[in-house]
Amino acid sequence: MATTAKKPGLNKKPDELARGDFELVVRRLAEELAFGADNSLFIGGGLEYSGSRPYEPGDSIRMLNWRLTARTGKPFVKQYEALKRTCIYVVVDTSGSMSVSSTPLSKHDLAVWIASAVGMIGQRRMSPVAIVGGGDRETRVEPSLARNDLWRVIEPLRAGQLGEPTRLGERLRALVARLELASVVVVISDMHDPAALPALRRAAQAHDCIAIHLQDPAEEGNLRAGFIRAREAETGAHTLIHSATRWTAADTLRSELIRAGVDYLRLRTDRPFVPPLRHFLSSRGGLARGRG
Repeated sequence: MATTAKKPGLNKKPDELARGDFELVVRRLAEELAFGADNSLFIGGGLEYSGSRPYEPGDSIRMLNWRLTARTGKPFVKQYEALKRTCIYVVVDTSGSMSVSSTPLSKHDLAVWIASAVGMIGQRRMSPVAIVGGGDRETRVEPSLARNDLWRVIEPLRAGQLGEPTRLGERLRALVARLELASVVVVISDMHDPAALPALRRAAQAHDCIAIHLQDPAEEGNLRAGFIRAREAETGAHTLIHSATRWTAADTLRSELIRAGVDYLRLRTDRPFVPPLRHFLSSRGGLARGRG
């Protein structure tokens, strides 16, 4: 009797999902994330400012040009022109700290899945996509609509490397320097690189930026193991710390990024990630920025 193969369900526990076929998981994840979010996934990324005109009844107050309004004393709204195609650059942190994990699902695995799914959604809506390595491994930076190019670029990034140094801030700066048109820049990282925050601030001045901050539960400082010897995954430096110490100041980072105009989402590797990620993508462009 013939049986029908089932797609890997994304409502499973992270360790069960990790055992699924990579391409099938990514395709299923793209379908789950695009549901109800396809039109608002990259709000603002496909628009270019063209000028201002006097306010008319019915115009959204969110479109007001506050500087021009204050200068003239009369309300003006901004006008935009739709770009034919908006390029999407997904910067994936593959440095050593991304592979250090206290759970079956590592930050590295989650980053690669999300990057692949976001790239697939972008290509479906005819936006060229480039996957940019944020670790020591370089990737093709030219955006493409070809699905084969997406798989070809993501494949060398799939395996985590504990000794890989971070290049996140450096790659972001180099990327922004070469972009001529307003683009969507998605950063998926544990944000351990101190250079990443200023690089994201600079990128947000001209581009639609999204930061997906991945955290391992151990980074919250709840290990209850007294003092422990730790080794920094990317530099090899050894240190003695208390297990209650928080490794990242996530709340401060969130505030700084939102203040800079970057949409922010924090995801933990020990919790379901599809519902909050889908809600975040579908609500982008709303009044509230930042989740988690």
